[in-house]
Order: sequence, then structure tokens, then C-alpha cells
Amino acid sequence: MVREGWCLRVPKSVGEKQRLQLLREGRLDTSLLLRRDGADLLLPVKEPCGGCERALFEEVPERPDLPRHDLVGGIAVLLEPDAGVRGAELLLGSRPSIHTVLLPEGPVEGEFRTRRFSVLAGTPTTRTSYTEYGLRFEIDLSLAYFSPRLSGERQRVLGLMGKGERVLDMFAGVGPFAITLAPRAGIIYAADINPGAVGLMLANIALNRAGNILPLLADAARLPGILPPGFDRVVMNLPFGAVGFLDAALALCRPGGAIHLYAMVGEEGALAPVIREKGCRILGERVVHTYSPGEWLAVYDLRVE
Repeated sequence: MVREGWCLRVPKSVGEKQRLQLLREGRLDTSLLLRRDGADLLLPVKEPCGGCERALFEEVPERPDLPRHDLVGGIAVLLEPDAGVRGAELLLGSRPSIHTVLLPEGPVEGEFRTRRFSVLAGTPTTRTSYTEYGLRFEIDLSLAYFSPRLSGERQRVLGLMGKGERVLDMFAGVGPFAITLAPRAGIIYAADINPGAVGLMLANIALNRAGNILPLLADAARLPGILPPGFDRVVMNLPFGAVGFLDAALALCRPGGAIHLYAMVGEEGALAPVIREKGCRILGERVVHTYSPGEWLAVYDLRVE
């Protein structure tokens, strides 16, 4: 069905970025399909605004209620075990880009932060290609942990950076933080203890031509004995154990430098006493996303005193 609505006209080259921005601001009219018009994209918005125009759009067709899931490229990861095969089949048929539906068989576990999955529908694989803000990543969910829910965080940290910073990503995984921050950094050291993750990171560095990233297969606790200190910024994305490596991060980060520590918490300020004892000033604490009832992923933005 076709309906007239307000829209913003933007060049195709920035269309996805503008769409995500409108979505975060709650201004995108998700009941209408975006339109191409020559070299431009028409993004439907809920209310008129500066630079808006009127256009005809097709309405988004009604879809059945889908079970909760995370979407990583062509793989849907089912977050409701009770949905079963029927829910997986609904997800598989909900959009052409989905080729596999996986069900986690347990939590992220072990030194390498891996997870076991069963295939409920589609192609029997845990590998997929994923695009985020124009960057491309090869992902294998059985080899290395990856969360699409941190895409906004990666952009936020990028926005905080100064040009030419020396950055350390202590738990780099397949490289999403490092590769996102690379355009603004001078050099990035990206470490992970998981060989499977580092192998995928190498492929993703080449895929995105990020020539200023130095990948390291290393235990984060041993990094102070490997790398020279003086980093401007350290990223610690290890939700269930980052605090245990804070001493190593402090040994490597310069005075006045920034640390972004991601941790699972059950109450606001849960880690504040430990962090302050280490000699860090907390600039902010914010919820990134809910993990389970009464538990969420928080990010602490720290300044080294």
C-alpha cells in the first residue's frame, strides 16, 4: 500500500549513517520503506523538519511477531529458547538476508570467550559476513565472541578520540573496536588470547585496509611486559572480567589518558569503589544494554589520575 509522508533527502553515500541516526533519535518512520531517487535516498520521518519534503512511500508489510534475536550479518541468534524450531523458521523467512538461525547452547565461556550453538534452521554454519557503518567483518560465532549491540559504543568512542591517538584494544576479538577507531588513531595495538579471533581479525584488517593496526596474540595480563607504556586510550571490552586486568591497563595508559571499561553489573556504581582505589577518576557510567533481568552491560569512562 502506498502512502504520502514527510522525508529527508540524503546522498546514498551517507544514507545508512543518516538512517541509523534518525532511528536512534526516534524520528525515523519505520512504518514506511525508504526510497531511492536517482543518486539520493528518501528517508521517511515522523514529523516535518527543516529540509523535509513530501513523497510517496510503500508501507512496510505486516509481519508476524518474531522471537527476540540478535542479527549478525546473515545469522539470527535466537534469544528465546522456548521459541524452538517454529520460531527459528519464522526468523528464517522474515527477510531474505537471513541464511541461518542459531540457538546458543550455553554462555560465553573459557579463556577464549567462545560459545557453542545448535543450528535450528537454514544453512548449517556459524560463519557470516557483517557490515557496520560501512565497515565489513568476517565473523565466525563459534570461534570468537562478537556482539552487534556495541555498534553504537564503537561510534561513541570514535567521537571522543583526538587525531593521531595511540590506542590499545586489550580484548580485541575479531577487531570491531580497533577497525572502527583506526581512521582517527595514529596506531592501534589490538590484542587477544584467542587464536581463532586473531585469525579473523587479520582477515578483517585486510578487508578494511586498516594499515595502522598491529594485531597481537597475547594474554592481556602480560601486555605491560610486551608493550611500551604511554597509550592515550585503552579499550577493555571483557564484560565478565575486565576489572581484573585494570592494573595492566593502568600500567600502559599515560597519566590523563582514557580507559573505557565494559562490565556486567547488577546495580549502578557497583564497580566504582574498586575503580577509585586503583587511582582512576570516573567520568561517566552508562548502560549499554540489558543482559538478563537485574543485570546489564555498563561502560565506565575513566581518566587516569
